[in-house]
Amino acid sequence: MKISTGFGVLVICGGLLSSVGWAQQDSSAQNEMPEQPLSEAIATEDPTKSPLIIAHRGASAYAPEHSAVAVALAHAQNANYIEQDVVLTRDHIPVVLHDIILDKVTNVKEVYPEKHRPNGHYYVVDFTFSELQKLKLTERKNKDGEQRYPQRFAMNSGDFRIMSLAQQIELILGLNRTRNMNTGLYVEFKAARWHKDQDYDVVQATLGLLARYGFNEAIPPAPIFLQSFDPEVLRRLKREFMTTLPLIQLVAENSWNESDIDYNTMLTAAGLETLRSYADGVGIWLNHIYLGLDEQGEPKFSNVVQHAQEAGLKVHVYTLRADDLPEGVESYQQLKQWLTDLGVDGVFTDFPDL
Repeated sequence: MKISTGFGVLVICGGLLSSVGWAQQDSSAQNEMPEQPLSEAIATEDPTKSPLIIAHRGASAYAPEHSAVAVALAHAQNANYIEQDVVLTRDHIPVVLHDIILDKVTNVKEVYPEKHRPNGHYYVVDFTFSELQKLKLTERKNKDGEQRYPQRFAMNSGDFRIMSLAQQIELILGLNRTRNMNTGLYVEFKAARWHKDQDYDVVQATLGLLARYGFNEAIPPAPIFLQSFDPEVLRRLKREFMTTLPLIQLVAENSWNESDIDYNTMLTAAGLETLRSYADGVGIWLNHIYLGLDEQGEPKFSNVVQHAQEAGLKVHVYTLRADDLPEGVESYQQLKQWLTDLGVDGVFTDFPDL
């Protein structure tokens, strides 16, 4: 395996993949949910159906999240979709990063020590794309500055760079062509209201870029989902942009402050029913579904998946990690099988190969 992590030659798995240079382009709810025995929860439509494999920020168990290598590895591991979290730079270029700040996944403090805001954070929107290219993309740090998942790619090694959304699109479409695959994109609009407060429109900028690559056509160049924690973003996509692309309403814990929506209400049968007016599916946190083991050591599940599917919604579950299993789960494959038996339609995973 030979890997060069800039925008030059990339060779993975003995020459399986190659790409040559891209031009720069643009828990309270859990406690309230009734439990459902597994025997009653198994989907009846097609119990042998395997859920879609959605590479969570790429194959992020093996290379820094959203890096070119993580994307290429996810493609080589035959993920059905690869996720892109999108934020904007100072020059309005959509880039693929999970956070609106750079602190946790780059060496920004070393390169631009004075370019932080009064709160001490370094915001993506305060940097041009060219300035961001001087940073190294690293494994995610925790609040103490230590590597969040210690067994993953060493935090201070490698030479990974922040990618624009355009670069990730070209990489995925290029690999689809050379590998004769149809791997899709799974795009999330990050912190749309926060961007608006900064006089930036992450929704418009992202939709405009997708249109330039043909994703507004009747037959897009690859499968795609659009997702957001903010229901107003999805409604806007329908109302203002009149998109026909499938939309996923992400459901968070209220304590995460993803929006001013009451997600506890959204997770009820009635709440899920209302989503059908603008969304095609829901992205549900694993802990909203798996409730641990009962006194007999059997897994307990909420009714969320059943209620969502009764409302006509696809269910995509986030996030499966072999190195961070929930309490009571013996193996990654056991957890994945439980979710498959429940009839979920897709899983976000850091380990697409598993």
